[in-house]
Amino acid sequence: MNRLIILCLLFFVFNNCNKVIPKTDKTIVQSVPETSKPKTPQAIYQDFFHQNPEYISDGFDFPVGKPDAEGYYNAQPFQQNAHLGDDWNATTGGNSDLGHPIYAISNGWVTEVKDYAGGWGNVLRIVHQLPNGQMRESLYAHCLEILVEKGDAITKGQQVATIGNADGLYYAHLHLEMRWKIAAPLGGGYSSDTTGYLDPTAFIRRFRVIE
Repeated sequence: MNRLIILCLLFFVFNNCNKVIPKTDKTIVQSVPETSKPKTPQAIYQDFFHQNPEYISDGFDFPVGKPDAEGYYNAQPFQQNAHLGDDWNATTGGNSDLGHPIYAISNGWVTEVKDYAGGWGNVLRIVHQLPNGQMRESLYAHCLEILVEKGDAITKGQQVATIGNADGLYYAHLHLEMRWKIAAPLGGGYSSDTTGYLDPTAFIRRFRVIE
């Protein structure tokens, strides 16, 4: 009898030892894809010109009296009085050029249209890509009216705005800046530190035609 009980106990132990004891369930944590970092302005502009190569610059012209600024003069050139741009005025003086056309100096993409009020007034920015892939930015300030919108693709010589006077703060003229540091803060229009800026007239004359 005792032997039978022992055999039964051994049989029970043997069977239970061979069973696989399930492991404790572990919480499965799915990997969450890393949130994509926002693209830099430079990357956004590169994408645009890659997808729209017909808007890569093929040369530069003056923004008034196209293409050679006929009937206008540069009243305050780059770095005169620490000026960071050129001031284009009609040779007829005063407000005689109020409402006159402003033209895009080259093919490009409109990146900003904004009324900054004060000394800036209406401001338009256009980014341009040179055939070598480098980016440049043109800025047109004190506009009476801007005729394009942010995100518009434009061509050289296209009218994009009209000459203004910052709501009567100045005589009518166009303040034009050229920058190699694109998407930088607006700035103050005057500084002896020209980092990020280019002489607009010198740049336009150098790149009248890009071969």
